[in-house]
Order: sequence, then structure tokens, then C-alpha cells
Amino acid sequence: MKLLLVEDEVKLADSLSHLLRRNGFVVDAALDGQTGMEMACTGTYDIIVLDRMLPCQDGISLLKEFRSLGHETPVLFLTAKDSPEDRAEGLDAGADDYLIKPFFSVELVARLKALTRRRTKELSEDLLDAGDFVLNPLRCQVTKGNEVIQLTLKESQLLELLIRNYGQVVTKEQIIQKVWGYFSEAEFTTVNLYIHYLRKKLNLSNLKTVWGVGYYLHQTPKKLHASN
Repeated sequence: MKLLLVEDEVKLADSLSHLLRRNGFVVDAALDGQTGMEMACTGTYDIIVLDRMLPCQDGISLLKEFRSLGHETPVLFLTAKDSPEDRAEGLDAGADDYLIKPFFSVELVARLKALTRRRTKELSEDLLDAGDFVLNPLRCQVTKGNEVIQLTLKESQLLELLIRNYGQVVTKEQIIQKVWGYFSEAEFTTVNLYIHYLRKKLNLSNLKTVWGVGYYLHQTPKKLHASN
């Protein structure tokens, strides 16, 4: 799971990043609200940990703006503002959970894992139909006719991004941010290589190149619901 930590106290951000990485999260950190907002809106992250008192843009206004743009990424407020009114304001702004500083590390990790389980359950209910094949993003599998094709995680994430933006060009910059991460050192050649992998594995004729810009799928996918 990719996690965005928006926290202006550098020492706390460093210690939290270390704690979360030890518990299996891939962590990026932003030290002010404006940067946090820009990173959150890339759609790269599965979960966000957000302080309320931030420079440039406070956590409440950041979250309200983030939700107004249609983003549904789970958000946990991690803050020293502990009155019932503060909690209510945070939850009303769109937070999924609210944890007060100081806190126990084990509780923070447990709450984040609970949010990620909920997120995983939501994702597991969705299959993406791209015309002549169906992608199961959670299992990284493509069903094409009677054949089931296993993808790597990055291949699956790239294909999901293309399907969810069907008919629209996804630039190489957007692909790197959303699949490899905001601070990734991945290059355009990496994107080209993974596009090659997808074409070879799936024999995709509808995966088109816009030279010097990016890629797109030209068939309209449908959203299916997995049967349990």
C-alpha cells in the first residue's frame, strides 16, 4: 500500500515514515499543505495520513478541497487538536478516522491497516472490462476468452490506469506519478518498456501510442461486479 504522510514536523515525519515502512507501507512525505495537496491529487496513494496544523494550507481546507474534487482515498487525521468539536470538524470535512497526538504506534498502525482492509475489500469487488479482456486489479489477472493471464503488480497498475481513463491520452508523466510514485526515479523508457510488456502479454491492438506524449485505450470499458 502506498501512503502519503502530510506532516510539517520534520523529526516526527521521519520517525513515522520509518515506522510505517517497517510495517509494510510505501511512504512519501510532504512537509506543508500545498505540497501535500499536489501529491494527494496525483491519485498515486492508497491512504493518506494528514496533520491539521500545516503551513501553506491547513489540513481541514486541504481535505475539503480534496473531497470536492471527487477523490475518495481514505484519510486519517493525526493531530494534537483533541476537543470533541475538533474531532467532529475533521470527520465532517471528510476524514475516515481521527487519532490524537501523542499516540501509541501500535494503535496508528492498527487503524491504518483497518482502513486499508476496507479499501482492499472495495477494490476486490471491481472488475474492469476493456472490450475483449477483463482485468482483476486486486489479483493482477487478465481474463481473455478462456485464458487467465497473470500480470506483475506494475503491469496491472498501468493497465488499470489506462482502462480507467479509456479514450483519453495518459501522459508518460502521469503514468510515472501514479504507477511508480511522486518521487520515483523511473524514466520514460521504463514506461515504454512496460507498455511493450502489456502488448506482448495481452496482444493488445487497441493500446495506442501518441508519440512524444503517452498512451490510450480506444475501447470503452464497463465496470463489472465480481460474484462471491
